[in-house]
Amino acid sequence: MALTFQMIKSKVKNPICTILVLVLFTSCNGQTKPWQPNTVVAGNLSFTSKKPKLTKTQGTDQYQNVHCGLQDKDGNLWFGTAGEGLYRYDGKWFTQFTVADGLSCNFISSLLEDKNGNIWIGTRDGLCRYDGNKITPFTISKGFMTVANNNKDYYYSEQSKKETVWDIYQDKSGKIWFGTGDGLYCYDGNIFTRFLDNPDVINKSGLKLKMVSSILEDKMGNIWFASGMPPGQEGICRYDGSNLVSFKPQNEVWFRKIIEDKNKNLIFVTRIHGALFCDPAANNFGETSFSSFPQPKELLNNSLTTILKDNAGNIWMASDYGKDIGDTLGGVWCYRQSAMANEKLFTKITNHEVSFMLEDKEHNIWLGTRGMGLYRYDGTTLTSFSE
Repeated sequence: MALTFQMIKSKVKNPICTILVLVLFTSCNGQTKPWQPNTVVAGNLSFTSKKPKLTKTQGTDQYQNVHCGLQDKDGNLWFGTAGEGLYRYDGKWFTQFTVADGLSCNFISSLLEDKNGNIWIGTRDGLCRYDGNKITPFTISKGFMTVANNNKDYYYSEQSKKETVWDIYQDKSGKIWFGTGDGLYCYDGNIFTRFLDNPDVINKSGLKLKMVSSILEDKMGNIWFASGMPPGQEGICRYDGSNLVSFKPQNEVWFRKIIEDKNKNLIFVTRIHGALFCDPAANNFGETSFSSFPQPKELLNNSLTTILKDNAGNIWMASDYGKDIGDTLGGVWCYRQSAMANEKLFTKITNHEVSFMLEDKEHNIWLGTRGMGLYRYDGTTLTSFSE
């Protein structure tokens, strides 16, 4: 199914703004607290049969979503879902991985391809690694997960929160960072360590770094952590190699994602205050160093879900959806900075919550939505890839 855009032009105070509307619609040397590898599923994995579209087989409801994704070095696209496991798309067929194939859980919360080509899979029940031949699951502890839906947020048991791997990030040195409900872990290629067990980390504020939903290394080598849902809510945290500090600009404590723009500024997705940005190299850096990112008025005081910088430097922002969200009604906005400094373009996809965005090597934008929706936008047409 292909959907085309309806052009609607409108003016804003300073820049020219075109809105396209379419109805559719997150130094480790301390004591080791290891993740131990569990049963290894090897050989010929019993993947669900290949399908031309993302097809639900696990009985998930309309509130579950396509949560995360990546494109690997071979060009395959991987999509992690909330309840349907993991899908790999080779450009023609979708292949599904579930617990039957060795995953520890069908709820996929984060994905990373490391420098060696391994796919790391964060789930609501620990961590898995796929090396192209076998899946190796790792766990911190065993527990259970319960979900209650109130048409806006999801709430999980305390045990489930601890086991969830919310974000996975590999820094320039090759170290892999894992943001979990139980704190922050690192992997140096041999062992896992709990970051805050390192006695060399100066943590005067007693930060716990639980529920870290996004991790990023800036141009100066600082590592930034976005603290998410309770019991996180520690704002934006920065580690400079020695000191760990927290910032709460505009009293915001719940951050969802961090990206770096083409000028090496950092942009942060918040739950209440839209998107904020800062220059991490600013003198006397503090909470006043953060400013609101240029964005439509609908987003300034609202809940954003994710953000993406594309290859051209454009910034894509997705907002939450729900009756109490105000006039955002969910959607995606694209902030374009053209050759003319004062011209900006916002592309808006409305009436559905977009949970993740990905740009592929052909510069298509992939969107994952609630209701297990998956769409590809080629700059003109939005095409559905889910049944």
